[in-house]
Amino acid sequence: MSIEGSDQPNLFADSAEESVLLEEFAEKAYLNYSMYVILDRALPHISDGLKPVQRRIVYAMSELRLNSTEKFKKSARTVGDVIGKFHPHGDTAAYEAMVLMAQPFSYRYPIIHGQGNWGSPDDPKSFAAMRYTECKFTPYAQTLLEELSKDKVYWQPTSAPTSNADLEPQVSKGTVNWVPNFDGTMDEPQRLPAQLPNILLNGSTGIAVGMTTSVPPHNMREVAKACVALLRKPTTRTEQLCEYIPGPDFPTKAIIITPRDDLVKTYKTGNGSVRMRADWKTEKKSIVIHALPYQVSGAKIMEQIAKQMLEKKLPMIVDLRDEGDEETPTRLVLELRSNQVDGERLMGHLFKTTDLEKSYRIHLNLIGLDGKPRVHNLKKLLSDWLKFRKSTILRRLQGRLDYVTDRLEILDGLFTVYLNLDEVIQIIRNEDHPKLVLMQEFNLSKRQVDAILEIRLRQLAKLEEIKIRKEQNALRIESDDLYEIIHSPKKLKQLTIQEIQAVAKKYGDDRSSKMQEMGEVQAFSVDEFTPVELITVFLSENGWVRAGKGHKFNLETLKYRSGDKYLSHTTGKSNETLIFMDATGRVYTVNVRDLPSARTLGDPLTKFVTQPKMAHLTGMYLGPADCHCLLSSSDGYGFVSPLKQITSKTKTGKNVLMVAEGIPLPIERVDDFSESVVVITNKGRLLTYSIKQLPIRSRGKGTKLINIPKTATGESVKIIKVLSQDQTIKIHAGKRFVRLNSSQREGYRGDRTLRGKLLPRGYQRVDRVEIE
Repeated sequence: MSIEGSDQPNLFADSAEESVLLEEFAEKAYLNYSMYVILDRALPHISDGLKPVQRRIVYAMSELRLNSTEKFKKSARTVGDVIGKFHPHGDTAAYEAMVLMAQPFSYRYPIIHGQGNWGSPDDPKSFAAMRYTECKFTPYAQTLLEELSKDKVYWQPTSAPTSNADLEPQVSKGTVNWVPNFDGTMDEPQRLPAQLPNILLNGSTGIAVGMTTSVPPHNMREVAKACVALLRKPTTRTEQLCEYIPGPDFPTKAIIITPRDDLVKTYKTGNGSVRMRADWKTEKKSIVIHALPYQVSGAKIMEQIAKQMLEKKLPMIVDLRDEGDEETPTRLVLELRSNQVDGERLMGHLFKTTDLEKSYRIHLNLIGLDGKPRVHNLKKLLSDWLKFRKSTILRRLQGRLDYVTDRLEILDGLFTVYLNLDEVIQIIRNEDHPKLVLMQEFNLSKRQVDAILEIRLRQLAKLEEIKIRKEQNALRIESDDLYEIIHSPKKLKQLTIQEIQAVAKKYGDDRSSKMQEMGEVQAFSVDEFTPVELITVFLSENGWVRAGKGHKFNLETLKYRSGDKYLSHTTGKSNETLIFMDATGRVYTVNVRDLPSARTLGDPLTKFVTQPKMAHLTGMYLGPADCHCLLSSSDGYGFVSPLKQITSKTKTGKNVLMVAEGIPLPIERVDDFSESVVVITNKGRLLTYSIKQLPIRSRGKGTKLINIPKTATGESVKIIKVLSQDQTIKIHAGKRFVRLNSSQREGYRGDRTLRGKLLPRGYQRVDRVEIE
């Protein structure tokens, strides 16, 4: 490749060149990497439920003869063989995969039996280095290796076997397929001949490129029953299989609380979740937690509860202890303040705020028999595994049949030797080519003659007709039985059922995780532990807000920033709801506990809410969430609304009162619908009537509060108050005031649609109103 404009020779003229667009090269390279991660690293195969690294660890240990009855060997020995012979990756990754298969709190049925420090439930990553630990197989590991045959055949089917015709003897030697290792120096099994669906028994998790898998563990006996049911009746639906497999079975005694209908839906789609809750009991003045959800650390739970205790959110707990030991690994004790503490309510709070209740994702994404990843539902998963199991059994039977046939042929040749022993010896001693002579003389096959020539002379003397006949008869019976099973789908099915039941009986156990549907729980609110106090909230004209304890304040002594002054105040309790309203009729909700002390100059309300520009505040209200309030505007319209329906959870508030030309008036509290409304206009007209005449709404313009004719130019509602019969209203007009008790107000009583009456002369320019 020469450089344009250069006289230099082309140094690469004789080499092969290929030009590829960078986009195409990057796409192809990333796709190849993605498929490698998916198929050869992250996702398990449906046949044995193992990822490649796990399968290679198990096979390497089998080559080291680390059976459950043998002595332990150093873990470093296994890891060395794995990464040196089969898995050329980091030793740390291989060892961590090995540790996971040995942890009884991670695997429902551990494959490896570890000796030494292999981690703990509180810290699964706290295992010792591989040079310190030792390992061998658990008895359960035999379900993966017992049928592993050394009779290797390089055979890759184009599709999953669907019938006995797909598994003829010519391709069924050996129970599994074998492939070369990474450098082609030795062979490794492509899959392991699992006798049970290990993918369901121990589960698996993995993150590939663009896809993940999360299969929870299940109970062996339940899975075996489901397999048998599906074998006997292939039309069994997923809902019916859930009668045998009601849900996952984690290696913990915590409680699965997910409703059955949700679990059935998850198994039908292959995607969903399951929730677990810790199991506990009451002992005198203590609560004892004796089972934690799957992979939840007791130390972390203690830390989460202790943090809430330091924040004084759990005043009913006086002490927290971890009394776990070797016999009882999980025993967290919460010592209560008294016997009167509601344990159910306390644990409900802890379930909501700690990992004592945890959710686990279920995503049955596996590599199928066709070598492609896909999400399986429960029936599809079990059906495909049973196809794999049937093919394994057929290949095992065919391998045994081939051996029996070969042995019968040899026995026929040996029987011929017994009948003609002297002549055979003479041929072997005297002939130059005894092999050909024996084949011609006694009509023997090459295989028979080879077996005869391999026998020592002293063994020929021990050949007895009875023994040969006995072995021949036994092998012929076995051969007939094998042939009949191989070519009879019914008998093959029955054999598969018997073997599944036998393995489940040998290695199965009772369910570990209990299942019980439970309702939702609620966490404690702040108000349940914070003392309720009387409080007064102050608002200035420029929108600065503050709060002080108590209801007795001298408004004249309060200080404000330069250019600012008092606008309004409201009284109530610290656990009540505080709302503000601006000139647009929008209502904002603020937590009264967040307000600064009245001893300061306060904080701007914009710190707590987000107001529209140029929308000044018109008032505020503090009251219990279940009370009602009166919303009104100077236009002469208003309505009564439940407070909880106009509160807002967002800082931007909620548009509640529709205002045309006027402005919203201060919010009035409605304690009793026997109370009265007093409406005063800026022209000195007063009208009072029962609060029952106003509608109850959650938003809108409202209804007419007083009749203001269109000819009454400039007249509007100035003040509106709600008061009971025993209260007196004090009306201020400049320095003068007048009091109106219930009897005196009767002269102003009427219907809300009336005009009202004028106040006495000299009191018609009302400045403010007080209720005594």
